[in-house]
Parts: sequence; C-alpha cells; structure tokens
Amino acid sequence: MQAQGRMTIPGADATTVVVGVDGAGRSRRLRDLAAALDCPARWVTLPSSDAVLDLVLTEARAEGAVVIVDDAHHGHPSSWRALTAAARVGQAMLIARRPIVRAAELADLDQVVAAAGTVDQLGPLDAAGVAAVVAEAGLAEPDEATIEEILTASRGMAAIAASLAAATSQGSVPAALRARVQRRLAGLPADGVAVAQVLALLLDVPDSVVARATGVTLATVADTSNVLQELGMIAPGSASLIPAVAAAILADLPVMVRRQLHDRVATALLGSGTDPLLAAVRLRRAGVRTPTAAVAYAHAADHLRFRDPDAAVSWYDAAAEAGAPLAAVAVGRAEAATQLGIPVDLTGVGGEPARLAIVGAAIAAQQGRWDRAAEALADVDHPGAALAAVAWAATGHLERAGDAAGRTRTESSRRTPEALARLAEAAASLAEPEAMLPLLIESAEAAQRLPPDVVLPDSPHALGALVAGLTGDTSTAERLLHAGMAAGVGGPVTIRRHQLLLAFTRMRTGRYDTAAAELVPGPYPTARDQLLTAALTAGMARRSGDVARMREAWNGVETQLARRAVDLFVIEVLEELVVAAARLRRMVRAEPVMDVLDDLVARAGHPPTWVVAVGWIRVQVAVALEDTATAATVAGELTRTAALAGPRQRAQGAAAVAWADVLAGTVDVDRVCSVADDLATHQLPWDASRLVGQAAIRTTDATAARRMLEHARGLSVTEVGGGEQRGRAGVLSDREIVVGRMVLEGRTQREIGSHLYLSPKTVEHHVARMRTKLDASSRAEFLAALREHPGVVG
Repeated sequence: MQAQGRMTIPGADATTVVVGVDGAGRSRRLRDLAAALDCPARWVTLPSSDAVLDLVLTEARAEGAVVIVDDAHHGHPSSWRALTAAARVGQAMLIARRPIVRAAELADLDQVVAAAGTVDQLGPLDAAGVAAVVAEAGLAEPDEATIEEILTASRGMAAIAASLAAATSQGSVPAALRARVQRRLAGLPADGVAVAQVLALLLDVPDSVVARATGVTLATVADTSNVLQELGMIAPGSASLIPAVAAAILADLPVMVRRQLHDRVATALLGSGTDPLLAAVRLRRAGVRTPTAAVAYAHAADHLRFRDPDAAVSWYDAAAEAGAPLAAVAVGRAEAATQLGIPVDLTGVGGEPARLAIVGAAIAAQQGRWDRAAEALADVDHPGAALAAVAWAATGHLERAGDAAGRTRTESSRRTPEALARLAEAAASLAEPEAMLPLLIESAEAAQRLPPDVVLPDSPHALGALVAGLTGDTSTAERLLHAGMAAGVGGPVTIRRHQLLLAFTRMRTGRYDTAAAELVPGPYPTARDQLLTAALTAGMARRSGDVARMREAWNGVETQLARRAVDLFVIEVLEELVVAAARLRRMVRAEPVMDVLDDLVARAGHPPTWVVAVGWIRVQVAVALEDTATAATVAGELTRTAALAGPRQRAQGAAAVAWADVLAGTVDVDRVCSVADDLATHQLPWDASRLVGQAAIRTTDATAARRMLEHARGLSVTEVGGGEQRGRAGVLSDREIVVGRMVLEGRTQREIGSHLYLSPKTVEHHVARMRTKLDASSRAEFLAALREHPGVVG
C-alpha cells in the first residue's frame, strides 16, 4: 500500500518504531500492527500521568502484552524515561513518533526500542497506496486520472489523500482537510502562520523573499518550514506546501486579505532582484492579480514583445486583468500583436507617438499600403526615419527616401541599429537594384545577429528576396528567405511571409512541387499575404494550363486587384495577377493597377529595371490577348530601356521583340531558341518554354516545329517527386540527373547539349538550377554535391 515497505507482523516480543510526519499514516500503521498481534496489547496515549503509565506497564508485564504508544513525541521526559526502563528489561513495544527528535530522553527511548526491533519509516504513498486509501474511503473503482489527481494534490500523504477521496464535490477543499489545517495553524505563532500563508501561494521563491514578504527573519522561515513538515503540511523531501494544504490555507483567507498577501509577495519578489520574467511567471502561476503583479506582468511583456510576441500578448492581457491601466499596455500589446499578424485597431490608443507611428506603419504595410506607412513615419525620427526610407522608396518617392536615409546617417550609430541603417541605405538605392541588393543582404545579416527592437513593416530578408528575384538572382533570394525563417526576424507574421515568398520564388523558377509544399494556410493572413497567395494560386494554375482552376482562383485575384494595393516591390507579384486577368479576358479589372504602376515608376524617375518590369507585364498581357500591335510597340520601348538595365532585363527586352515577331507570324528558330535560353538562364524558364512553344505552333516548317517543341520541353522540365521528397532541397528532375552524370564525366556544355539535343544555353540553364537546388556556391561545391547525390551516382 505504501512506498516505504511492507508491514511486518510482530509477535509477543516484537518491538517496532513507526516514524513519519503527521498525516503519513502513523496511527493507521499502529492499528494494522496491533490487529496482527498474536498477544494482548496495551495502548498508551501521551501525554499521560506517571501513575497511569506505571499502571499500564505493570499490567502489560503481567499479561505478556505489547505496549503501544502513539504520538510518543507528545510525552514528558518522565514518561520517556519510564518507557525506556521498561524496554531495557524486555518489554515489547510498538511506538509511533515524528521524524525529528528534540529531547534526549526521547532519543534514549528510540535507541533502546530500535535496537530491540525494527524501524518502520513512513514516506509518501505511491499510486497503489493512494488507490487503496481511495478505495477505503468508499470511492468505487476509481479511474487512473482520479488516482493521479489525488496523488498530485496530496503528495502521497495518507491522511490528506483520504480526505480528498471522501470529498463531496470535486475541486473544493474538503471540510475534514480544512479543519485539520486549521487545527495545525492554530498551534503556530503569528509569524509561523504568516510564513505558512506565503508558502501557500506555491511560488517556489527563496526564503529571503518569504522573509521579506512576512517581515520575519530567515531563521524564523527555516524553523517554520521544519515545523510544517513535522505537521504533515510539507511532504518529506519537499520544500513547498502540499497543494491540497495550500488550497485549504488560502480558502480560509478573506478576499481582501488574500489580495494584500498577494501584493506583499509581489512587492517582495520584485524587490529581491529576481529576474523580472521569472518573478512574473511565479506570480502568474499563483494567480496573483494585484497592481504590483500587474507591473511585473507588464515588464515581462515588454521584455518579450520582440522576442516572443505570442507570449507577450498573453502577458499584456494578464497585466490588464491584474489592474494595469489600459494606456500602460496598449502600445506594447499592439507591437506584439502586429508581429503575429493579429488585427489591431489603434483608434484611441495613447502612448509614445514614435512607437505608435511605427506600429501604424507596420500595420499599413501589412495591408499593402506603403503610402500610408510613409505618411505615418513622415515626421518620426530614430528609428522611424530608417523605416520611412523604405516606405518612400516603395511608393516611388526616391528623393524623400534619400532624405530619410540621410537623417538616419546623421544620427548616432548607437541610436540606429545596423540592420536599420543598412535598410535605409538600400531604400535610397532603389533605382539600381544591383546596388540595392548587397545592402539588403547586409541588413538581413545584421538583423540576424541583433534583431532590432522595433516592429518592422517588412523584413530585409523579404525585401531582399523580392529585389533578388527582380534581378534573376533566385539563389540569393532563397538563401535570404531561409535565413529569415530560421532567425525569426520580424516575428511569426514575417516568417509566414517568407514561406510564401519562397513558394513564389520557386514557382517563378519552375519548381512547382516545392512551391506547392510551402503553400500551407497560416493564421491571421494579412492583406499583403493574401495578395501573394492569390498570385501564387493564379500563377500555378496558369503554368499548369488549368484554365478551370484559374477561373476558380479568380475571386481571390479580383479581390486583390480591386484593393489596388500597389508598390514597386510587388511588381512581379502583380504580374501574375494582371496576366491572369488578361487570360480570363478581365483586363478591365487590371488596367487601374497598371495605371498605378505606371505612376509609381514615373514618380521614381523611370529607373530602367522597374520600367522593364512594368513593360514585361504589358508584353505578357499583349501575348495573352493576341494583341500584335501592342506587343510590337511595347517591345520597341522595352528594348531601348533594357539596354540600360541588368542582364535579366536585357533578356526580357530581347524576348519581348521575339514575342512581337512570333505574334506577327515571323519565326526565326535560332533567334527564338537563343532568346529563350537567355530567359531560362535568368530564372524565367516557364516564360522561355512558352515563347518557344508558341513559336513552334506558329511556324509552317514542320522540322523547325519539332526542334522547337523538343527545346520547349527541355526548358519546361520541372521538379518531380512527391511524398517524402516533396519540397526537399536537392531533389533533381530526371533530365537534371542525366545532366549531372555528364558533368561528372567531364563533358562540356556543348557536348552535353549535342547528346541531349539541347542548346548549350539550355544546358547552362539546367546547371544553374541544379546549383541552386544543391545549395552550391562554387563549381567545387557543385561537383562535391553531385558525387553525394544518390540519383546521380546511383
């Protein structure tokens, strides 16, 4: 029944000492031992007079009876001396006492009796012991959950377990237990009661905090703890009150007294130098709701709002429930909630203007309203100036972006975190994406080392990925997004954005399986992420040629187009939506978006990269609408501008001209294939394949058509693999595995192309994609990865 050992059955000469704290079952064990005796028994209740004790001992010797002494620790020295003398001459005894012996006479008795027999140490009951106690209390067939609950609440103390088992209502403090605790508290001095009341909060705090809260000495706390253990209110081997006992103590305290107790403990805990978060955890665990506790909870929330915003929101709510003024927690809660993507209404919220402006700007950016974000940050200094630079750049106000970045540079480096300083510099360089990207990478790396304590309207990782995608550097885009997710920069809402951008990047580069793997629903989708999701859904449907699915996705697309949430960073995202509108003959919905894009690019001073990005959308729309005249006009403008931009834009410019010719019925096989290869090399494989495929079906030369169709198939080879492989890095297509084997054989791109009937440019495209998948930044790393790839070497 008990964890401490099996009961022995004594004979007439048996001698046993039963040792245990109050409530451990000493009296019960004595009764069990007495019932098992094969001889008479004489009970002695201490304290008793010397005359009564002498009479009992005399009769016991005459009858050959065993003397049974319960609660021996309650006796007087004369009683203990008499019992010791009887034991020395062979009197068999069963004695029960508390573990601590404070008198020499009792120690002598214990030594003599123990030497003649056994010592039975009573400890807490185990689950089987509690089950037996519960059964004896009349609870028929208790389930395991009930046993575990009683074991936890009683800490295995038999008397307390019995009272809990006999309780008339679950969760309440049984009357028997309440009376038991009251009797024991009544025997304590006032200081001891005060200590017991603090311990009843189960805060697991140092004795110094208990002493500070009760106004007693450390020695008093230690002495009281020892007494409480002897009284069975603290389980052996523990330093805290038994939960059921603690509940009984608190149940007897009036509400106002309990609140005063809570506040004293909260004040002592905060004044003890304990870590504020740990202090808050302890107070909250004890259910403390006082003004002082509210301060602790608010401090914990402030500490966590940029590191664990989900926990911070919970702490802010706890502070408000404990009585913290709403104004004291509203701004911090808004900061934490915004990082979670939880809708926040700042109407009527007061607080630090700069913090409110930054939160408002982040909310606006999440809604896709960089213009409102810029307005919110217009007059905000550190760190708002750095964030304002990004907002102004997104809306085409490059001069204002430069001014904001200049303000950031003039501030002390200690005031502006490195991540934000580099972010501002990047924003000021928006007209030149090739110069902007390195600064965004530096900003991202700085944010990983030391995340800025500010709500970001967007992460440098996300912005860097968008700019990298615009330049065709998808390897960098993916690296940034993976790093952002791993570091958690920007909070959960930004991690979800990184996932969606990773899916978008993979879709644009023809890796549809892994793109689909990232398309999982997330909580609290922001309007910006809804735009991205709509673009992904439409883009995947368009690339699979599933017009029916594209129509199904149109509701989401149309809704996002109607919002006209347009900025320069989402040009390629908008491309997917606008081209889907063209394919479905719904351009009336998309034209306003194109007008806004034109205005943004014009406001920014017509930077070539952005001009080409918008022009490329118009080319794709003309292709979808079979608008030969518009395609030719836009292609001519695009070619001139693309010459001033980067390699990807030049490839798009050449492809625009090729598209115009194809629509007009002019197909130059070599030129089309060469242009398509350039597109694929710059991470637009689907666009490349579609150009060649459309050229193939428009030519009248059957041989040329077959050649181009084969070329188109080579360009459009996508990832394969489902189940466990879906979405995993390093998954190569069948064609890529063949290419990889030839690379390991030392063949040149021309030799590989000749063998596979592909152009060298197409082979180059395959190799570039393979390097991205295998995360190889150099040829040596690429070859090493191929040698370790099971598909290539298998």
